[in-house]
Amino acid sequence: MSYPFELGEETLWDAGYHSGLLYASLARGAAEFVKLPTGLTATPQGSCDIELSTFRAFVQGLYGTYSSTRSPVLHGLTRGLLVTSLVLLERAGASITLKPEHEEALREEKTAFARSMG
Repeated sequence: MSYPFELGEETLWDAGYHSGLLYASLARGAAEFVKLPTGLTATPQGSCDIELSTFRAFVQGLYGTYSSTRSPVLHGLTRGLLVTSLVLLERAGASITLKPEHEEALREEKTAFARSMG
């Protein structure tokens, strides 16, 4: 059973059911924290639609939180969600600007995550 994340007719990530639900749940919690909507909408068919401009703004807000702190705990809590979101953004043909000090590490993690995300 899967939990696809779709942009229009294109599936950006055909997540496993549990992975997809956890990602969507974490995104909702983070959205409350950064005070921005996710741009993710669960569908009756068991998938998740992505509204790209809203999702991009959410990822930018999440990255803003990540990049504005030196707290290892806050970094750890946001990193997996952020990297997964960056992969989805890239697959949608969009991106956000990363600070030079984060580019290499996040690019490497994004590449590893993208392989795992099929």
